[in-house]
This record gives sequence, structure tokens and C-alpha cells, in this order.
Amino acid sequence: MIKFLNLNSDRPYIHFKNLYNQALENNQKGIEAISVSSYDQKKNEVEARYVNLKYIVDNEWIFFSNYNSPKAHQFKSHRQVSVLIYWASINVQIRMKAKISKTSAEFSDEHFYGRTKEKNALVISSNQSEVTKSHAEVARNFHSTMKSMKADTSRPNSWGGYSFVPYYFEFWQGHENRLNKRQVFAQHKNKWDERLLQP
Repeated sequence: MIKFLNLNSDRPYIHFKNLYNQALENNQKGIEAISVSSYDQKKNEVEARYVNLKYIVDNEWIFFSNYNSPKAHQFKSHRQVSVLIYWASINVQIRMKAKISKTSAEFSDEHFYGRTKEKNALVISSNQSEVTKSHAEVARNFHSTMKSMKADTSRPNSWGGYSFVPYYFEFWQGHENRLNKRQVFAQHKNKWDERLLQP
């Protein structure tokens, strides 16, 4: 599930929320899963991965991750990202282009303290994307952290929120005979230009 807080009233956001509600009604699994693609300047490569979108606050789309991970370094050196969502239950694909940055420490803290102990133990115990000798080692670190954690254990500085603000949306809706509808919203001088693309 995605939490909507003071959702922006511009057309692409309202259209997104309507589609989200339709997908919910059709029991879409993993509705919060989004693919985020970023650019690695050192390797001259584009990489993509799924993350869980947790909030949309006004026009900011927020997920959480390790600040020392490869994607974190990519976000820092190249702030433009591409985002993709697909909801099979209603045959809808949503593409976005956006600029990404860290959320405030206060926002990350609030989210961290609302999570389960198990989720936070993994955040603390794991050096995300680092090589490990075995999965058993990962499990040992996790259980050891669980035992040592206290009620007031602080959020590690190496973990927190990312916020991206889209400047481009494409809503693709599949239809029979590939007569698909492609609706685009592109931001220009703080206004949204709307147009349709051929399938």
C-alpha cells in the first residue's frame, strides 16, 4: 500500500490516484513496487531495481534505502531517474522521469520508528550490496542485531528516504488489438502539457 498525504491536485496526480484505486479494487499484488533506473557515471551503465514506494506527499514520491548502496552513489552523481510501474490487474503501465534527492532526516526518523523491529534490525545489520561469505552470515548478523536492539535504538545515518519529483508521466493502458492508449503529461514552465501518443 502507498500512503497519500496532501496529494497534489494537478491532473497527472489525480489520474494516477484513480488508476491506483482501480488496481486496488482488482486486488493488485505488490501495488507499491516500482522500478527505478539510474545512471552509473563510472561504469557508463544504466541500472534498474525494484523498490517499495511508501508515500506520495504532495508531488514527492518517497521510498527508503541504504545511503551507501550503489544506487545511492548513482543518485548523488546523476540526479535524473526513470521510474516504471506495471499493474497487470488493470493492464496499465506508468512511466515517469524525475529528479531525486534525500528526504529530511526528520522524515526518515519518523518512518524508521514506525517500522517493525525486524525490518529495522535488517537495516542496521546489513551492508547492502556488499559481498558476503554466505547467507548464514547474513542471518547471524541479523539475529545478533535483534538481540542487542533496544526500544530507543536510533536510525542509522546510512539509511533513510529518497524523494523524487516527476516532470514527465506516460500512462499506457492496454486494449484489444493493441489499440493501446498512451497519455502523456510533460511539465513545462510549471504547467503540464497533455498529449496523446500513437500506440
